[in-house]
Amino acid sequence: MQWFIYSIIALIIWGFYGFFPKLTTGYIDPKSAVVFQSVGGIIIGIFVLIFALKFKPEMHFKGILFAILTGIAGVTGALFFLYALSTGGKTAAVVTITALYPLITIALSFFILHETITIVQGIGVLMALAAIVLISV
Repeated sequence: MQWFIYSIIALIIWGFYGFFPKLTTGYIDPKSAVVFQSVGGIIIGIFVLIFALKFKPEMHFKGILFAILTGIAGVTGALFFLYALSTGGKTAAVVTITALYPLITIALSFFILHETITIVQGIGVLMALAAIVLISV
């Protein structure tokens, strides 16, 4: 049940993550916005380092590498998300389309990790692809 509570908290926070950038890009350009967004991430990282990890993060080369790649992907995605919003994209359309990023995760999991996709999940993927088309028109 704890995973569900954490999921709901993430859902709410990511809702704001999709909303705040439209306000941000009304005042500053996407490149500047991603810098200050990264500062926000650093603040959370320092908070976790001090209070949750007591300055003792786990160290493993592959874990660190994948965490850094995650950060690079997240900030780069955020930059293009900001560009989409600042160049005329409607907030509802941009947020909905970019929120379908699990399609990429599913494909990577299927091809690289060899995870299976059920028929129902495959139908869901097709519906999500249809949603991209329908939302973008």
